[in-house]
Amino acid sequence: MQETLNIAIIQTNLVWENPKQNRIHFSEKINAISESVDLIILPEMFSTGFTMNPYDFAETMEGETINLLKNLAKTKNSAITGSLIIKEGNKYFNRLIFVFPQGEIKTYDKRHTFTFAGEDKVFTAGNKKLIVDYKGWKICPLICYDLRFPVWARNTENYDLLIYVANWPKPRINAWNTLLKARAIENMCYCVGVNRVGFDSRGNTYTGNSSVYDCLGKKISIIKPKTETTEIIVLRKDKLIRNREKFRFLDDKDDFILHPF
Repeated sequence: MQETLNIAIIQTNLVWENPKQNRIHFSEKINAISESVDLIILPEMFSTGFTMNPYDFAETMEGETINLLKNLAKTKNSAITGSLIIKEGNKYFNRLIFVFPQGEIKTYDKRHTFTFAGEDKVFTAGNKKLIVDYKGWKICPLICYDLRFPVWARNTENYDLLIYVANWPKPRINAWNTLLKARAIENMCYCVGVNRVGFDSRGNTYTGNSSVYDCLGKKISIIKPKTETTEIIVLRKDKLIRNREKFRFLDDKDDFILHPF
């Protein structure tokens, strides 16, 4: 078990509906990371922005963006995660990809499609939670709108780290800030939220507000809103275990059965 997990958060603007330029952009951002890190986290739909036009921009699991992530993960000897549009058969998914340094891939399809923007009309919702075992850490990666639904994130698997990748707009950023902290506290885990900055062609403004909270709800990141930046943060397993053993809040959680859609 690795006692620390060094994560790199990339908070940046995205080029609207331009996978080629976004691949170049993130290649530069990732290659510019000079420190050794275990995990690099990108925003939601990092190759296109939050478009509701999957027909023109969807890729396959053998597509250019996946191959790029695999090459970068190998080169940097770091896992990389973020979501993009994937087509399987005649269905489109907002799919989170977790790429291991050796090239293995785990995936999670966004369960809560964002009805306010019509995501449910063009994307198929997932129904399986993903828990990634990586370097002795159990990681639960989720996507944007999932943040509003605490039952789906409930820590029944004893995971250590909860991740949300997002395109969360400025008008509702207070909810983002509040719920990230709440998810950390109620699940007694580290909680990481990675959001984009800038503007998109649908008229949305994004301020980032990417953050990392410890299991007691203390903010341990210093990422400034509205800035393009890469921050490296060290997560400590001993601190997490110490607080869990001291307070034992997870021992008193409710049992429940979650039924699929």
